[in-house]
Amino acid sequence: MDKKNLALRIASVAKSKKAEKVIILDMQKVSGFCDYFVIMSGNSLRQVNAIAEAIQQDLEKNKIKSLSKVSPTDESGWVVLDFVSIVAHIFHKPVREFYSLERLWSDAKRVRIPRRIAE
Repeated sequence: MDKKNLALRIASVAKSKKAEKVIILDMQKVSGFCDYFVIMSGNSLRQVNAIAEAIQQDLEKNKIKSLSKVSPTDESGWVVLDFVSIVAHIFHKPVREFYSLERLWSDAKRVRIPRRIAE
């Protein structure tokens, strides 16, 4: 699976768990540490952790492992899954608003998410 399709797969799994405001940023021209960010929100800490666990489990089925693990007791409101070339950021809504990665990385181009995933 190429990097862009992996980012789209992460977005798809997130949407299946009712993640909100899912976006993909192409980081290749603005960052040296990864190719894509996939950023999303959950309405509660429990949902944030459920989204993260679903992403991790789905990719592990395809032999893709995260460098980080989801802690079921994480209450920070921000779970980061590092797949080397793709980094998934799963936020609780207020934490996402506070850190505003989209604004911080506003130079990054947004990747269009196909309608079948975005719905």
